[in-house]
Amino acid sequence: MTVDSVRIDLLARHRLLVLKENERERYLPIAVGAAEAGAIAVKLMNARVLRPLTHDLLASVVTSLGGKVTQVLINDVVDGTFFARVIVDAGGRHVEVDSRPSDAIALALRVDVPIFVEESVLARVAVEPEQQAWSEGTLGAGTPAHAAEPIRVEQLAAFREVIERLNLDDLGR
Repeated sequence: MTVDSVRIDLLARHRLLVLKENERERYLPIAVGAAEAGAIAVKLMNARVLRPLTHDLLASVVTSLGGKVTQVLINDVVDGTFFARVIVDAGGRHVEVDSRPSDAIALALRVDVPIFVEESVLARVAVEPEQQAWSEGTLGAGTPAHAAEPIRVEQLAAFREVIERLNLDDLGR
């Protein structure tokens, strides 16, 4: 799996970490905390930080103690709560450490190790883009014929609701 994106739901203020399967178009959205979303986003953007973040510290501690993180594994989901394991080689000893997926992924990004998800988890909660049936008439390379139709006002209602709820004073925070 690769980290596809970190997203923010503007209305509910939830953060979603979206993983993408490498071999096919299958995505795994995971709700994460604000701090963990920030730690993942910082690494994805290769942003510099003045002092080590918690996940940088953890990577440093594992290395300083002679260990090496080899992979992370999201191994279960129960009632919407995901579970993960950080796999460490500690001097030839195989050690699996329980973790929140967001922390495991933030660490994996810092030490550049693979992210795996159990197939049973993917089978239950992964999302695949729907196959769209195109009409016979198209506008070039796979563009549906109806794409040229103007957007109706009622189609914009969801966007209007989001815009009306925005507090412009919050944008600078």
